Amino acid sequence: MAREDIEDVRRVLAICFRDGQSLDALDIERILSFDMEWISPNEAEKAVQALIGKGWLSGEESALRPTVSLEGVQSPLGWFPRPSRLLMPVSPSQEEPTAEMDAPESVKPDAPVPSIPKEQPTLEASNDPRAKLVKRLTKFIAKSSQISVAEVERRAQRKQQALGYATLWMCLALVAREQNLSMKEIIEALSTL
Repeated sequence: MAREDIEDVRRVLAICFRDGQSLDALDIERILSFDMEWISPNEAEKAVQALIGKGWLSGEESALRPTVSLEGVQSPLGWFPRPSRLLMPVSPSQEEPTAEMDAPESVKPDAPVPSIPKEQPTLEASNDPRAKLVKRLTKFIAKSSQISVAEVERRAQRKQQALGYATLWMCLALVAREQNLSMKEIIEALSTL
């Protein structure tokens, strides 16, 4: 159970710190309560303080950073944490210190901010059968909306970067919707084989 508790908190932190920037405690509270709607604003304040107290976050309240590596953390679509895991978090695993924690104090201000990798796993390596349809779907959207294939790919990649954990085929579906294409054909194309 402790492993699941740790993974839940790491997912929460990965979502909050997806830009790799340090955050104000109030920003984290806003993300937890208003943006993600995981907990109430009162609980969000308690959760942030609990995460600081257990060692998940460090720094001044105006510039908090995670103390664990968030590299490779992924959240399934529709995932949300148990509120109790935020309000009463377990201590983070000591196996995953960030480079920032290992750096001497004098080097920290100049050290680059750790960031969550923007790359998604290649779709060909994915187990998702929809991944095989990406090229065909891209061409279909380009032809139907009279936009170049390169532009469709660019828009889908921008959506993928903005959404963080969305697959490329989902982002292509969003591009198709933006172009007012019939979603029935897109859904049929993406229906699992």
